[in-house]
Amino acid sequence: MPVKPLVDADQLISMFENATADGSGKLKKAVGDATLAALQGRELTLSNIKSALRKVAEAASAGAAKNTVAGVDPAALLDKAVQGMDAAVLKAVEANRTALATLTAQGADLREKHLKKAIADLDRIEDAMFAVMKKASQTAGAPLAGAWSQVLEKMQAGGTLSGAQASAAAEQVARMAEQMQGALKTTRATSMRAAQALAESYTAMVSGVLLGMSEALQSAGSAAAGKAAKK
Repeated sequence: MPVKPLVDADQLISMFENATADGSGKLKKAVGDATLAALQGRELTLSNIKSALRKVAEAASAGAAKNTVAGVDPAALLDKAVQGMDAAVLKAVEANRTALATLTAQGADLREKHLKKAIADLDRIEDAMFAVMKKASQTAGAPLAGAWSQVLEKMQAGGTLSGAQASAAAEQVARMAEQMQGALKTTRATSMRAAQALAESYTAMVSGVLLGMSEALQSAGSAAAGKAAKK
């Protein structure tokens, strides 16, 4: 079966092309929903996050370039797009935080390569967003290049909500891991093996969290623990 596109680009292009100054506020939610849907459709890796953001940014740029409605500022349209993407990535950050906290509570070692990479990727999320927007600015034709530059400058000056939350999440998980060190010494080997099994499928696990499947996390932990106990 063909792979479903990350983003319905035609729909987003049409929305930006026909947006009015009064109705541009709706773009933030539309972009947020489209970005979130793209993130939910793949494993939640940093590479897939960047790919989704790039597709959304390209669609927003293409639509804004076609917009000839009087009184519409292209930079304002693109700013709404960035706000929507930031809101979606913020949910992805929370999914990562929830998954990391769950694994840490179950005895996972944050030095394990899968989790070490997950924490490093959290710290790189804002840089990834900046890189995508910078690329959009470089590839857009005039006057969109100038509009993107304005939006990028604003982002770099004020930061992003998702970036701030990502840094806070990484620090929170690190503190939690330190607090768990004493308890880890008495953790049973079966629980450790269960946590290891979950860590190895981390990106799929985070995708499940993002889909709102918190119950699946708990059942997956119980199932893995039971499997390890039988060995």
